[in-house]
Amino acid sequence: MTFQAPTGSLPGKLGVWSSLDALSFTDAADFAQKIEEWGYSTLWIPEAVGRDPFALIGYLAAKTDKLAFATGIANIYARDAVGYKSILKTLGDMLPGRFILGLGVSHPHLVAGFRGHEWQKPLGKMRSVLEAIDQARYLGPQPETEAPIVIAALRPKMLALSAELCQGAHPYLVTPEHTRRAREILGEGPWLCPEQMLIGTEDPDLARQIARANLVHYLRAPNYQMSLAELGFEESDWAEGNASDRLVDALIGWGSAEALQARIQGHWEAGAGHVCIQPFRTDGKPGPDLALLETLAPGA
Repeated sequence: MTFQAPTGSLPGKLGVWSSLDALSFTDAADFAQKIEEWGYSTLWIPEAVGRDPFALIGYLAAKTDKLAFATGIANIYARDAVGYKSILKTLGDMLPGRFILGLGVSHPHLVAGFRGHEWQKPLGKMRSVLEAIDQARYLGPQPETEAPIVIAALRPKMLALSAELCQGAHPYLVTPEHTRRAREILGEGPWLCPEQMLIGTEDPDLARQIARANLVHYLRAPNYQMSLAELGFEESDWAEGNASDRLVDALIGWGSAEALQARIQGHWEAGAGHVCIQPFRTDGKPGPDLALLETLAPGA
């Protein structure tokens, strides 16, 4: 493959993962400027049923100076290989050293139900898309440095594919133990960029209430269920989308600032090169917890 970036050029050590759909464009730009000022290296933006992530990245990049942007993740069913090649080259040229294309297979209900596409086996589909992007024609200006691709990978075969055909993996909804296992599969070179959910409260009842509200739609997805089963959890831990206490505590860091920093550190010690944190507000409202991000900021 020809689209790999030099290892270590991105994405820094600590980033932020957040949907910004609850914010106006002005507020989203203010948010990006704040986390850049606080020392976070990369802002990961999802794609589901809201704003186009690439248009948003272009807008936010123009409002910031050095913050990198990544999709966490862009749906491989949403565009063809030529479209993704164009995005990779265009944003790579526009934002040298500041763009990562994160791709994922999404979920059957979003692919077949929402988008109307035929769901295919994830591993084969991802391989075919990565190979097609590599071979796709692009006749526009070439970036000086190729922007990297990472893929959403949870289970061993997809993790191995991330090391074979792209820059590395962006696992979502995982534990430090998953990070340890993923690093063993990836080896030393590829990037490993896990996402970590956090809640800034020491009240266990409130923390678990907020956690369950944010986990419910993930725990109904088969790919997350299979990943959690491989980590030793059982169906009773996610029955009807209702996470058990032990699953909540394993997936979501909550407590004091020191406890949250220890959770992040756990991923680094397990082999992550980059951790992107997703801080939920304790009032239950959508959007990131700015106060918590400021507290945990690398520059704080």
